[in-house]
Amino acid sequence: MKGTEVLADAFGRIQGVVHEAVDGLDAAQLNERIDPGANSITWLVWHLTRIQDDHVADAAGWEQVWDAQGWGERFGLALPAGSTGYGHTARQAGAVRVDSGELLLEYYDAVHERTGRFLRGLGATDLDRVVDERWDPPVTVGVRLVSVIGDSLQHAGQAAFVRGVLTREH
Repeated sequence: MKGTEVLADAFGRIQGVVHEAVDGLDAAQLNERIDPGANSITWLVWHLTRIQDDHVADAAGWEQVWDAQGWGERFGLALPAGSTGYGHTARQAGAVRVDSGELLLEYYDAVHERTGRFLRGLGATDLDRVVDERWDPPVTVGVRLVSVIGDSLQHAGQAAFVRGVLTREH
């Protein structure tokens, strides 16, 4: 199995967890925060998608799906342009709300599809290309993608946990 196939498999697993966390929930459940400082399922899925979109677009040299396909307008969030959720305060996180899970999943799936296209176009040596020299050692495409996978799995797992809290029988 090629390294890019392993990465594609990992991104596919994230997609499964994201769908399981969101499917069948109404807007109130998606937007609910289990305490005032907690993140909602909406924020968690939106954030992991924004980070994947941002980081993969940067590595590929492409425009983000968020901008290219008008997702910013569709979400209509009162946040600064280019916001990904990184460094959000509890108040900003609480402002990320949706009317349905369809919007979240459609954006996630659009980013997932773009990520897959990027991965299919990579050769093994492409994973060693440096994309960020601000770190020591510099960050390569492969390291950046593994970082996105790790972050996404954490947030998708958090969303699944919140779903469990919200839907458990008392």
